[in-house]
Amino acid sequence: MTSLDEAKRIHFVGIGGCSMSGIARILNQQGHIITGSDREPTQFTGGMEEEGITVYYGQKAEQAAGCDLLVYSAAIKPNNPERVYAREHGIPEMERSVALGQLSSRFHNVVAVAGCHGKTTITSMLAFLNEQSNLGATVHVGGYVDLLDGGVKLGSGDLFITEACEYVRSFLTLKPTIAVINNIDNDHLDCYGDISHIIEAFHDFCDLLPDDGLLLGCIDDDKVESLLPETGKPYQTYGLENGDYHAANITYNEVGFPSFDLVDHGQTIGNVVLSVPGQHNVINALAVYAVSKRLGVAFSDYQIAMKRFVNTKRRFEFMGEKNGVKIYHDYGHHPNEIAATLQAAVHVPHKRVFCVFQCNSYTRAKTLFCEDVTCFTNAYQVLVPDIYPGREVDTGIVHAKDMVDGINKMTHNAIYLATFEAIAEYLEANAEPGDIVITVGSGDVYKQTKKLL
Repeated sequence: MTSLDEAKRIHFVGIGGCSMSGIARILNQQGHIITGSDREPTQFTGGMEEEGITVYYGQKAEQAAGCDLLVYSAAIKPNNPERVYAREHGIPEMERSVALGQLSSRFHNVVAVAGCHGKTTITSMLAFLNEQSNLGATVHVGGYVDLLDGGVKLGSGDLFITEACEYVRSFLTLKPTIAVINNIDNDHLDCYGDISHIIEAFHDFCDLLPDDGLLLGCIDDDKVESLLPETGKPYQTYGLENGDYHAANITYNEVGFPSFDLVDHGQTIGNVVLSVPGQHNVINALAVYAVSKRLGVAFSDYQIAMKRFVNTKRRFEFMGEKNGVKIYHDYGHHPNEIAATLQAAVHVPHKRVFCVFQCNSYTRAKTLFCEDVTCFTNAYQVLVPDIYPGREVDTGIVHAKDMVDGINKMTHNAIYLATFEAIAEYLEANAEPGDIVITVGSGDVYKQTKKLL
């Protein structure tokens, strides 16, 4: 059995994650009997239990008993007791991305938002657009959205809007009719090896589009611009200054939020006001407009949705203030994401910007943060703790001090401080009222940030 359609009861191992919980809730709405397990309650488990989904805490073999299919997330290893039970009892297993792909095939129209950076924000913006324009879409986001009280919106129509993640080529399971590619970058080199294989994966993603589908690409990214005509698919473009859809007259208000005139094929349509900081969010909003145009959404609804949209969790999120120093956190962990975050900080009133950067991968540290590191230009100082291991094991190939050396070759503003306790002490002694602190990274830095408060 390799099909969701053949399974009545489906058991999710790792059900407390954002994406897994979203898939579970959608399948529950569609009539499947859903159970699941996780190590402990999460911000998503309570809502699932209210909808009638049985959630177990802790992994025990017998919890998988009686299911027709077991779905697991990438973080769940083969020796997990519930996965072992499934294999021993002939219960088929399915990885999360495959389940998402099969789920997408149940919808007639599928908007899949891809790109190495920005896809969560664009998908979240589309969730606001869906609410404002009553599209009736089912929405699946890879991050927490306050509007959704989670990462999913259960819809009533035949439209599915989902984030399309390129990690381990998982987006190749989807069945898109509208595909967005915001950028292509040298990320996830632990599974791709080099940029050529990443580009190849995005080309394969484009091949999934039907002949009457639409490909939307950001031509500010040269790799996307080159890819679009090679796909043989109908496509349209967006970008800051060029493209079928672009921005003009960008301005920033007193808290760093941009507004711009939207230009559609040479015609100025109207002014768009955002409630999130940064030039990169102008690009994200342009992608949303391109999708909205295809879906037939009124421009007035688009304007309202963009003004209502506030950042998802861990995207330039305000964490609090101490001694007159405001502290923010951003999930950015690639040089281009960090550069965009710090560029956004330029437009937020401040004296100095302290950046705390926790790298969550030894591979990423070695390949991206030891040579030609220019992404911290807009920081006054960069405070670098020890590398968070993430999915990897420390083999000694790189140390946080090597990243500090790489940064200091270019911008001369990095300091190694092994722990967040040491960073908290340093900021206590050196940060002044009016300064801002931005912690960046995708490890446990989000939790560690609270120590600074």
